[in-house]
Amino acid sequence: MSKGVALIIGAGDAIGSAIARKFAASGLTVCAARRNPEKLEPLMEELRVKSHPAHAYQLDARKEEQVIDLYRRIEEEVGELEVVVFNIGANVPMGILETDSRKFFKIWEMACFAGFLCGREAARYMSARKRGTILFTGATASVRGNAGFAAFASAKHGLRALAQSMARELGPQNIHVAHVVIDAAVDTAWINENFPDAAALKEKDGIVDPNDLADNYVMLHQQPANSWTFELDVRPWMERW
Repeated sequence: MSKGVALIIGAGDAIGSAIARKFAASGLTVCAARRNPEKLEPLMEELRVKSHPAHAYQLDARKEEQVIDLYRRIEEEVGELEVVVFNIGANVPMGILETDSRKFFKIWEMACFAGFLCGREAARYMSARKRGTILFTGATASVRGNAGFAAFASAKHGLRALAQSMARELGPQNIHVAHVVIDAAVDTAWINENFPDAAALKEKDGIVDPNDLADNYVMLHQQPANSWTFELDVRPWMERW
């Protein structure tokens, strides 16, 4: 049994993997979940080479039965959940006239409903022990709806409201719930492929480095209860806000 587990839901190649590395370095066993678990193998190998215990799981976080089963398996087979990070994005731009009900619902399922399922199951285990950290990844759309992002903004606003309610309910039980607003472009493959000036911006610290961003998640988990942060805004110095 592990001394503690950090579960990263939505462990993508950039932010999610960076968060996993940082929690592994802090001494927690990493459990990483995404819909295509074979894409986690490079991260798993990297962590194991460094003698960090790590496990990869397949998960569609919109499916209640899968979420419940994953948490049960981790608690029974790996260790007690100390940190759960919900990092699913669903950032799909589309004009309101092109947004049919199916697309809207799918984005809401991924970015909001899945957060409810994952947050609730984390609370089930953590409330029994009176300790734990639940972290939700937000975006600019969490606090400001932009043209062409009605579905995404509504889902991210909902996720933020969920996090606020959970923080107020679970804080007295010694469970730290926090919401991280990433109000900027992040250094990902998609950004590098679609923004010609990405390299120049990185040289000027104009794009968020996933590794530096991930330090904030570990910091939030390690905060003393007398100084908890609920919402943390992250952006480069040059970003407008």
